[in-house]
This record gives sequence, C-alpha cells and structure tokens, in this order.
Amino acid sequence: MASRRHVNPSDPRRITRTMPATQLVALLLAFLLTAGAGGVLAAGLAIPLAAGASTATDSTVELFEEVPDELTPGPLSQASFVYAADGSLLATFYAQNRIVVPLDEVSDAMKNAVIAIEDERFYEHGGIDPRGITRAFANNLAGKSTQGASTLTQQYVKNVLIDQAEQEGDPFGVLEAREDSVERKLREAKLSIALEKEMSKDEILQGYLNVAQFGTSVYGVETASHYYFDKSAKDLTPVEAATIAGVTKAPSQFDPTVNPEESQKRRDIVLNKMWSLGYISTEEYNDAISTPIADTLNVTPIEVGCQAADGAAFFCEYVIKEIMASPEFGETSGDRQELLYRGGLEITTTLDPAKQTAAEQQVTTQVPADNTAGLESAVVSVEPGTGKILAMAQNVPYDPSSDPEPGTTSVSYAADYAHGGSRGFHPGSNFKPFVLAEWLKTGRTLSQTVSASKVDRPLTAWHATCRGRFGRETWGPANSEGNLTGNMSVLKATYLSVNTAYASMSTQLDLCDLRNTAWDMGFRPTVDNRTRQPLTNPTVEDVYVTPAMVVGTQNTSPLQLAAAYATIASNGTYCEPIAITKVAKPDGSEIKVPSANCNPDALPGNVAATMVYAMKNVLTIGTAHGMELAGGRPAAGKTGTNQLSAQTWFTGFTPQISTTVWVGEASGETPHFDVNFQGRYIRTLYGSSIAAPLWRDYMNQATDGMPVEDFPAPDPALIGGGGSSQSSPNTASPASSTSQGSGTGNDGDGGQG
Repeated sequence: MASRRHVNPSDPRRITRTMPATQLVALLLAFLLTAGAGGVLAAGLAIPLAAGASTATDSTVELFEEVPDELTPGPLSQASFVYAADGSLLATFYAQNRIVVPLDEVSDAMKNAVIAIEDERFYEHGGIDPRGITRAFANNLAGKSTQGASTLTQQYVKNVLIDQAEQEGDPFGVLEAREDSVERKLREAKLSIALEKEMSKDEILQGYLNVAQFGTSVYGVETASHYYFDKSAKDLTPVEAATIAGVTKAPSQFDPTVNPEESQKRRDIVLNKMWSLGYISTEEYNDAISTPIADTLNVTPIEVGCQAADGAAFFCEYVIKEIMASPEFGETSGDRQELLYRGGLEITTTLDPAKQTAAEQQVTTQVPADNTAGLESAVVSVEPGTGKILAMAQNVPYDPSSDPEPGTTSVSYAADYAHGGSRGFHPGSNFKPFVLAEWLKTGRTLSQTVSASKVDRPLTAWHATCRGRFGRETWGPANSEGNLTGNMSVLKATYLSVNTAYASMSTQLDLCDLRNTAWDMGFRPTVDNRTRQPLTNPTVEDVYVTPAMVVGTQNTSPLQLAAAYATIASNGTYCEPIAITKVAKPDGSEIKVPSANCNPDALPGNVAATMVYAMKNVLTIGTAHGMELAGGRPAAGKTGTNQLSAQTWFTGFTPQISTTVWVGEASGETPHFDVNFQGRYIRTLYGSSIAAPLWRDYMNQATDGMPVEDFPAPDPALIGGGGSSQSSPNTASPASSTSQGSGTGNDGDGGQG
C-alpha cells in the first residue's frame, strides 16, 4: 500500500503509515493478551510489550503509538425546527436529519435488534471482541477478505469521527474515517478500548443509536422511526426495529424506500438473530417474517427548508434571513448557517396559524395568481405594542430554486430587501398619516381648513431645516377627479385623501420634522431615492426629504407600514417587527433573539388617539366607505394609490392587530387603467378597488373570537372647532374623491391617493 500524505499526528482520525492486515490482527491479538481482553489501556507500556510478544516491527509499534488513546464525542449534528406560535411545525433544516434522544426513549425491541445484528457480545467485551478478532485473523491468514470484527463501540467511534469531520468541513477526514483499511481498524480499536473506560455500555449504545445512519439521508434512531413509521423510537415493535437495524450495514442498499426487497431480506436476517438470541419468541418471529415490509411502512418524508411551510414559506424565509443577519446566532454568516443546519435548534416564531390561514385564503382567492390583470398581492399583520408578525401571505407561490416553476417567485412582496428581496413600493396616500401626525404634534387641529385647490407652487413654499432651500421648480399634485377645490377641514382632507389639501398642509410644516416623525412611527424606506439602490439597513437620513414626500414617493414595504400603523393602534408605541420569540438549544439553554426595541414615546398618546378618530371615517364616509368590520368592531385605516395606479394599498387596524394589504405590480411601475380583473372592469385601480375589500374580509376572519376593544378617546383640543367634518364649502361624494392625481416637480410625481 502507498504511503499517505503527512497529517497532524495528534488528530485521532489520521495515521501516517500503513501495515499489512496480518500484522494488524497479530498486533491486536497480542494486545488483547497483554491488556487482559478487558480493554485496560496502558499506552507506552502495554503496547510495546504486546508488539514484542507478537514480534511486530518497530514501525508497527510507532504506528500504534501515533493513535491518540482518547476520543471525546462532541455534540452531534442535529436538525433544527421552526415552529409557529402554537407549536405547530413550519419547517426543518438539517445537514444531517437527526433528532437525538436518550436511551430510555428507545424501545427494548430496537436496542435488542441492533445488538443482535451488530454485536451480540456487546455487554461482554471491553471495546474490541477477542472472538471476532480471532475469526478475522484466521480469515486473513487464509487469504479471505480483510476483517476487523467491528463491535458496536468501534462502529460508534467510526460514526463519531465521520460526524466530527463533517462538522469541521473536512472531506478528507470523512474519507479516512470511512476507508476500508487496516489503519482505520487499528485506530478504531485503540479508541474503542479507551472509550469503554470513560463511558458505560448504555451510554455507548445510546450514542450509537443517535449517530448511526439509518437511510439515504436519515440519521439517528428517532428520525428513522418517524421517517419510516411515523412514530417515536420508544414505540417501535420488533418487526419495525429489525427493519431499521438492518439498514445501517449499507444505508443505500437496505433503505426500504429505495430497495424494499433487499431491505426485507436484511430485516428477516435481523429477526432470525433476535429469535436465536431469545429476544423474540417463535410466534413473534413467524408473524414478523410473514409480514411484507410494505405493510409495515408509513413513510413520512421530511422536506428540508421553507418550502415545507407551504403558504407560510415567505414568513419562514423571513425568519431564516433574520437568523442569518443576527450576531446572536454567530459571528459570521457561516457560523450562523452551521448553527441552523447542525445545531438542533428549536425556533419558536410569532406566526399565528389561524390568521396565517385566513391571510392565505383571502389573498389567493381574491387575487388569484393567474388573474387576468396580472396583479400581485400581499397581506401582512403585526400585533400593536409587541411588533409580532402574526401573518404574512401573498398570491404568488414560493419557489426558491434556481429554475423556478412559471407563476412562482422567491421574492417576498411583504418584506424588505434584507428579508425577502423586494425593493418595496411607493406607498401613495398610505404615507399621509405621517403628515397628519406631524400636523397634530405641532398643535394644529383636525378642524382647521386648508386649500384643496390645485396650485403649482414654487418649491420655495416648503421648508426643511435639515436640507436647506429647494430648487426653483414648481410642484403641485392634482386630485383623482379634479373636482375638489376651495377650502376643507383637515379631517375631511384625511378621510377623502385629498392630495392638494395635504400639499397645503405640508407647506406649514418643517419637512425634516415630518421625516423624523415618520421615522419614529416606523416608516422605513427600502430604496435610496438618490441612487435608486435598495436599502438593507436604513437610517433616518435615508428618508428622502422633498415636498412630494407627503404623497408617498419613496418605496417602503407592506410589513413596515403595518408596523408603523400599529404605532397609531397602540396609542403611540412603535415596535420593530419581530418574527422569533424563542430559540432553544438541545440542552435546553436559550439563545438571545432579536428584540422589538419598543419605544412607548414614538408618538404622543393624544395625537395617536386623535388620528384614530380621523381615520375611522375612512371606513364609513371616506375613500373606503362600506369597509367597516363585522359587528361594529372599532377599526381605522387609510387607502393608498401611487402615480399611475401602479401600486395600491389599504392599511388598517384594530387595537389588537394592524394589517397592510398591497395590490399592484411587483416588477415595475405598470399603470392600471381600464383593467379587466377576473371579468370585472376597473377604470382606475385604487386602494379601495381590491385592497380594501380584501383587508375587510381578512380582518373579519382574523379578529373572529377576539374581544371587542375600542381606542382611547381623541383629544378635543386637537379636534378643534367641535370636531366638525363639514367645514368645507365644496363637498364630493366618497365614490369620486379618492385622490389619484398627477403632478410634476424636481422630486418626482406626486399624485397619490
């Protein structure tokens, strides 16, 4: 045999020289005589004596002494699991599909089956089997195949070395641990004898049952039991145990899902051994071998990754992106991936399965993936006061493969670029509540009147202390129908979403203060308006200050809008969206998870309550009139439509849940005029057209069974003038007042509604 490349002599997986098979067995036999066959190891004394007794060469002694005399099994690579808030399984991640269990959670039949077929004298020897070695010695001298008479302890050592090499990313170590060579047998023998001094027989058996491979991609007895029979290892019967025990000799060859005939033959051999050793009765044996293996199987495949989460796959992907970006889970992305795929984590998330089911049902029913208008849609809900993401669904199915099926996507429309790949969308009039918040924060009231007439104002009409003077261009948005003029109250301008009125309001504000208020409430841009590049970690300075900002001209995500509106719903507390509530390791210890960093002072409570008062009218007499929730449940919200009706929105909330519905076109700013949507003609797509009804129907399901709660009372001082909503001399019916306008200026179009 050729010499091997030089490696670290202290590595228990590696040896630098080779030896003939006969010399190996002779050495082991002599070693047994010296060590008393009980595995008493005295490195440096017993081995040279044994070598001398067997007339082995000095090089053989050196070879044996190069092997370390101890092995410390580390944590095994285990699968990680992602759960919904109620404990239901969403997805599994693994490099090796393994669940580690203690020996008392394995049936006696399974223990007996493994001992019977692999090492019937397991409880008698000290790590290596003298009888087996004698048999191997005779076979090798006779020129038959090389044998090492591997015990369960030796097999455990081999599997531990393989697992350690794989976890270290060492493919050569894996090959060396698996090679069919006398060196490997020598290494396993010495380590096995040492291991038997440190571990009890039951500990070794437990370790073997958890580390061994029991199928093509099945590791450990618990995983094998669930995979082949959909039950725990503690409930395995003799015939089931014999099937699993028979697989490990050659996992590909004897996997019953791959080669059922070969697997059944192997199973019957195991059963015969169990019978001959008295582990099962003659009646049990006859019944078992007469049972076709197909009749015993209840195969339950475990799909790796977020595709197993079905409609919740985009939420699952959000969770994984959060883990991969969070230093709590490791210094580098490689460390975090290793922890996820090998760390045996139990990841509990915020997802509410009932709300998720409702979101999936409504978005896929009301905006089918193959709808005639080519519209995409997303629904996402956040819990006010906690930031918990309760539901996240979209109408286009998830497919992260390099060659996705037509009509699928890996992009999450609800999330930001860092958590799902979307660049976000123009929010249109979904931005106006931030303007209203700044208006009220400055002491102005809902009853104050502003001009709703279209005026192309010079940009110098606006001021921004953080930016300086604007250019000389003019800007003035229009309204969707063009028939709203004169003065009107801010209250009416809000529930009718009047662009021109909000442009008038913004001239009285410091746009930099507006930026800060929007940021504090939770507005997060997803694209830099200067470079048009996606933002993965935006700051307040990334909120682009411009007159047109008041009508939503900077991209954001549906999730972030739901979180920002939750600030209003919670009477002023902003919480960053969170998807994970707990991560536990196999030993029960927990990893710190990203915090929602709730800020109870994001918005003054009286301002939030007064905003709710104004926004309730949107559902009753405003742009989304007729969208009240069932049973008179208190709710408020706001429609949104961006330039050319490319993106439409409705974000609304109760005290317990804030939800954004987005309906639009994900790949670009495609106009939506004269739309044929599932046989329905839509002249101009607004937030009230599809998004608002979808929101209402979903929210009725999502809030079903929740206690009915109302919002705090508004501040009369911020309502002003008795709170009248009839202060404008020019009224318009709700049907004609959704403010989709057009306008030009150096900061882009500003016609939103």
